[in-house]
Amino acid sequence: MRTIYKICDAAAWRDAERAAVYRGSADDARDGFIHFSTAPQLAGTLARHYAGKADLKLIAVDAAALGDRLRWEPSRGGELFPHLYGELPISAVTGVQDLATRPDGSHLVPELAP
Repeated sequence: MRTIYKICDAAAWRDAERAAVYRGSADDARDGFIHFSTAPQLAGTLARHYAGKADLKLIAVDAAALGDRLRWEPSRGGELFPHLYGELPISAVTGVQDLATRPDGSHLVPELAP
């Protein structure tokens, strides 16, 4: 199993758990897919898009469970990022944890499986 990660507002994640599906953020809707990161990409994603934001969840997802709706496409500097074209079923989620924020607004990145 290869794990990919979604950073999500805690309130939006509670809604997704109730609905048994996550439909993405406003940014995801704008871009037409749900953005994910690999473990090595996570720190950069947090710094670039989530600095200063609190009450976030880190969602671990089994990439294989997403089938051909998951595509690896170039993004920052040509690096391949996982993008999901469609909804994220809660059944593909393997873990959820809080993301701690430091006083400077940066986030503590937990140790993750690659």
